[in-house]
Order: sequence, then C-alpha cells, then structure tokens
Amino acid sequence: MSRTAESSEQAQDLMSDGARSSRSATGKGRLTSVALAVALLASLATACADADAAAGGGKALQASGSTTVAPVVADAAEALKAQGLNITVATQGGSAGGISQLGAGQIDVALSSKPIGDKDRADNPKADFVSTQIGSDAVGVIISKQVADAGVKNLTAEQVRGLFEGKITNWNQVGGPNLEVFVYDKEPGRGTREVLDKYLYHGEKPPPPPNSDHFAIVGGNLETRNKLESTPGAVGPLSTGFIDGRDKLVAVSLDGMAPTMENVASSKYPMTRPLFLVTNGQPKDTSRKLIDYLVSEKGQELLPKHGYLTLKQIGK
Repeated sequence: MSRTAESSEQAQDLMSDGARSSRSATGKGRLTSVALAVALLASLATACADADAAAGGGKALQASGSTTVAPVVADAAEALKAQGLNITVATQGGSAGGISQLGAGQIDVALSSKPIGDKDRADNPKADFVSTQIGSDAVGVIISKQVADAGVKNLTAEQVRGLFEGKITNWNQVGGPNLEVFVYDKEPGRGTREVLDKYLYHGEKPPPPPNSDHFAIVGGNLETRNKLESTPGAVGPLSTGFIDGRDKLVAVSLDGMAPTMENVASSKYPMTRPLFLVTNGQPKDTSRKLIDYLVSEKGQELLPKHGYLTLKQIGK
C-alpha cells in the first residue's frame, strides 16, 4: 500500500471515529473532530510529497524534437539517472516541432537535426535560441536491396528530383528493374526534408508534391523505415544510421559519393547535417548537465552506436 493510500485511510478512520463520538457530542465537538482529521491528512500528504521530491521525483527536464537526435539523448538521460537527473525525451513534430515547443516555453531543450533558420526566429521573436552541436549525420536516399541489386547504385541530383517530383515513375528509367516507383517524402519542417530540399533545390522553394497514388508523406524515422521496408519499389530520405543492420535497405551514392564515414566527415557526401541540442538562452541547471555530458568523451561514445559521427570525427 502507498504512503498516500495509508494517509487517506488513517484520516478516514479518524473522521469515522469523530463521527461516532459526535452522536453524544455537541456540534462544536463534531467540527473539532473533522478539523483534526483534515489537518492530519494535510500534514501526512505534505510529508509524502517531501519524501518523493527528496527521492528524485521533482520536475523532469523536458526534451523533444528530432527523431534522429532523440535516441542519443534518451541514452544520455538513462546514463544520467545515476546522478539523480530526471530527463524525459519525446519526438513530437520532429525538429520544427521541438523548436516551436521550446519557443512557446513548453519544453526545456529542443532536439534538432537542422540549424535554427530565419523562419524559426521569426515565428518565435521572444526566444533566444542557443544551439550546441553534438555530432553529425548523413541523410540517405534509401531504396530497396532488390532495386539496388538490379542496377541502381548511384543517382544524380537530377534523377532524385525526377523521382520525388513524379517524373520518373519506373526504376527501369534509371537503370533498375521494371518496377513502379513509390515515393515516401518527409513532412515539411523535418530536418531530413530540409537537407533533401537543400540538395535538390539549393535554397529555392521546392515544387508542390506530385498528384500521384505512388506518393505519400511520412513523419519520423521509424515510420519511414517501416514504409520503405514494406513497399516494393519504395524510395525515401532517411538518416543512414537508421538502416544499419537492415538487410532490405540500401543508401545509394549521390553524384558518385557514397555516404561513408570519410565522405560524411569531409562533407564530400552532399547530404550531411549537424545534430543539435537547442535551449532558450544559455543552458543552465539540468540542461547544462545534459549538454555537458553529451559533448564529453563519455557522451560522445553514444553517437557511433546510432550510426552518427562524433565531434572529433568531423574535426570539431
């Protein structure tokens, strides 16, 4: 039985005793018994709350955003439990969602796989965004092993545009099998989508999605990976770290550059991106401890476990 339940039962017993005694007592006596019971319940509840706080049950630091950054931060949160830190990690709305929540004061740390942009600042004029890079990642154009084995090893930027704009509808148009293309694109505001758009359109506004039954918008990395694995002829942008150990999926070379560690570290691979933790103002208290841990030697060891590059590997 919990302390709160025990406190409630003790108070209820006392109130019952007071009620039984009141059969022969005055109205003033009844009021006194009830008042004593209420006071006892309040004092016991306060004691329980104090004990919970002392045991680490205080307000948790809230971190939310990128599904790419989240696994690393979740590992760090687990490691920091031993220091009495309480950190919760969520992935609502991807990078843009985390930045928006931070600007609105709903969370303490935004997880982002894209730099803070002018639109982020314009949408949150009162926020003082401070970004700390913890590593780097590659976004791949991911296809099935079936398509890769049939001849699609490399794609140019023009071919990738053709796929995502609905102009290339069969893999045999780029040297692959006679198989219809199904495109899974990321929703706007996702860090992955911004990296793809930058590669394809160089800062220009991308065209609207094609009106096709073979095109769909997806959200987080896990959803994207599941769709790519389960749909014949599928293609989509995804962090290359999320296909490690997945035999059905392949990241093609782009313009002759494979997403190897060396090419990502040197930025020769065209879809490389930084990974950030973002705070509103300079980080402090638990936010500071979380960030300090992630940029420390111990914290940096978490990034390669998820297929990402450390700060040292990218020369920072």
